[in-house]
Amino acid sequence: MCGRLNITDDPFSQLVSRQLGITFYAKPNQDIRPSEQLQCIVASPEQDLFQFPLSWGLRTSWSSKLIINAQAETVSIKSTFQQAFALHRVVIPCSGWYEWSQGTSCAENKTKCSFYAADNSPLYMAAIGYPESKRVITLTTAPTQKYLRYHHRMPALLAADSVSDWLNCNAREAEALLKNGLIRNAWTCRPA
Repeated sequence: MCGRLNITDDPFSQLVSRQLGITFYAKPNQDIRPSEQLQCIVASPEQDLFQFPLSWGLRTSWSSKLIINAQAETVSIKSTFQQAFALHRVVIPCSGWYEWSQGTSCAENKTKCSFYAADNSPLYMAAIGYPESKRVITLTTAPTQKYLRYHHRMPALLAADSVSDWLNCNAREAEALLKNGLIRNAWTCRPA
């Protein structure tokens, strides 16, 4: 699920800066892959937001694969993710993401589909960070009916005005935000 992201050229960085009230810059990249560096938003103990680079994916002793995402429904209770969820929530601004679809949505054969905000505004993916290893994992959630034709999981997307809440609230409030505060249909799709 969502194994590739993209960052378009400005005004993307300007919009993120304006929406979040910080100075933000991400180099344009149409094909960000797991293990590559992402420009993330984190909060300091003083609740100030700032940009911080983290590499996408986590190596664990129990998996030979790079773990790139966790399920929003269980992130607070799984031992690999629990502490990061409680203490190190992160937001990943992006222009969009890709899925490979089979069927009638993008094409009849397996096709790379580009997902982006219908109004071309930045998207904010909920994530958890591992500061000691400088790693980040994105969160996924159950798909909407619209998204189900592409994949059985979709990114957990936050509204711009929920970013600070996600980064600064306690774990219980963050769980509630994952259950009731995600943007579910603020995207559109086209063949990439």
